[in-house]
This record gives sequence, structure tokens and C-alpha cells, in this order.
Amino acid sequence: MNVVTPTINQVKNITRLKDTFDSIMAEMNKVIVGQEEVLEHIIIAVLCDGNALLESYPGLGKTLMIKTLAQILDLQFSRIQSTPDLMPSDITGTYVIEDDKGHKVFRFQKGPIFANIILADEINRATPKTQAALLEAMQEKQVTVGNQTFSLDRPFFVLATQNPIDMEGTYPLPEAQIDRFLLKIKVDYPSVADELEIAERYTKQEHNPSLKTLLGKNSIKLLQQLTREVPIANDIKKRAVDIVVKTRHEKEIIEFGASPRASIGIILAAKARALIKGRKYVSEEDIDAMAIPVLRHRIILNFKAEREGKTTDDIIKHLLK
Repeated sequence: MNVVTPTINQVKNITRLKDTFDSIMAEMNKVIVGQEEVLEHIIIAVLCDGNALLESYPGLGKTLMIKTLAQILDLQFSRIQSTPDLMPSDITGTYVIEDDKGHKVFRFQKGPIFANIILADEINRATPKTQAALLEAMQEKQVTVGNQTFSLDRPFFVLATQNPIDMEGTYPLPEAQIDRFLLKIKVDYPSVADELEIAERYTKQEHNPSLKTLLGKNSIKLLQQLTREVPIANDIKKRAVDIVVKTRHEKEIIEFGASPRASIGIILAAKARALIKGRKYVSEEDIDAMAIPVLRHRIILNFKAEREGKTTDDIIKHLLK
């Protein structure tokens, strides 16, 4: 029996979808204080079936965010702590020899990559060889061990973290791999009010709230399809493409611009944001809001811009004007 997936125009009550996303945020807020934009961007990555790179200083709750979201979405969670001695087989799995009725047989033992949400903690501490094994899973949703390929269970996301200040003993991610991340999400320090709430919440007694499971694998797959169905006007679509094309022409400040993958990313992320906000269409605001996390890791500034102390976020905001 074929299951017919409803299009966005057939979803009669878009407000109910928004209520679902609001409920997810409310459940996340039982554990995470503040960081609404970061949480929203992670959910957008999930709706777009994309990977995200979270960058922040230690102790800002990146691991806790991802683990909590996996519980709310009823997805299998797996954490990989990247270290210089981590081997590709430590991620993908390996063949082990077992005894079967007096005969030695090879059996594949799955690694931690066989889950739905993968937290690759401090990804830049893994060697390039190990990062390459992770790259296949990110892009192809599969892993290859020896001459055999194994498909990964869908939905599948890699949410990686890296620390921008401690670069000793790290292997910077190559541009080709960075480009595979749909979003680069910067996690900033909380406000004073939020930090007071964090201190209050986590110093009184053991904080272990009961979380509701709000979605499942099939629901997430449906939402991913609905995201792609969100209409976008031609002029709004052209604005997204124009922004990306400008990054290749601003040679005074940008050494290397973004690829067409960035245009796809901005439009798709804008569709997801519109869905979260309870709209059946993409607005210019959605494009501008998602341009920064989609582009900030895809453009390389030249020496002149860096000497003047400009950041990629500053340049993107300049292009948006």
C-alpha cells in the first residue's frame, strides 16, 4: 500500500505545526536555559536533513543540547569523542572473528556511527583519516568497511562541536568537509539573567526533569518532506542566489566565495524557518536570517579584511545590506 505524503498546501492547520515546534522548545527549556536561536538552528538542520557544526567555548551546554533533543525526538543518540588516536574503525565498526558451531566466521560489529543523531565532540581533534570516514557518513548516509557498504538508519545527522580557542593538537577541517555542514552555529555566553537561572537551577538539587517524547522517526521524515514543499517566490529565491554570487565578486574583502551548495542551503534553511514560524511561504526575513549560519563557514576573508579585524559575520551582514 502506497502512503501519500501531504504537501504543504494540503496541511490545513499550519498553526498546529508551529505548536509542535513550540512544544519542542518548551521541553528543551526544561534543561537548557536561553540559547533559543541556537536551538532553533539545530531544529532547522534536522528539518533540512543536514549536518551542523557547533562552535563555542567549553561549558556552554552543546553536548547537553544535542542529547536532550535526541530524547525529545525519540532518536537513537551516539557520542563520539574525537581524539588524535581515534581510528576510522572506532567510528564505523569492524569485523570480529566468532566461533559458530566449530567454525570461525567473521561478523560485523557496528560502531557508534550507527545511530540517528551523532555527536562528534571536538571533531577537529580527530585525524584527517578518521574525519574522512565521518565525511562519507555525513554526505552519503552510509559507511564502507573493507569492500562492503552499510546504509545508515534514517533520519541521520552529524552534529559536530569544536573549540575555537584551544588549537594545540588539532587537525583543522578541510574546506571540502566544512562545506558539508549545512550550518555553522556559534554558541555564545548566556546573558546575566540566564546565567543566574542556570546557577539557581543546577546548584539547589540534582536537576533531572522528565522530558516528553514529542516526535518519532516517521514524523521527522514527514516534516523533512513538508519542509521542501514550502513555496518560495522567484524574487525571494533570486535574493538568496544573489547573496551567494556576491561572495565571489567582493574580491576586496573575500578571498574565496561560496559554492552553489550555499544557495541550496540558504533556500532550504529558510523554508524550514518559515515552517517553524508557522508560515506556508518563505519571506525575505527568512533568507536574511539563515544567510549568516549557512555562509559563515563557506567564505574565506582576505588579508586586508582580517587585518582590519572584520569577521565573516560582519561581511555577510554587509552583503545583506
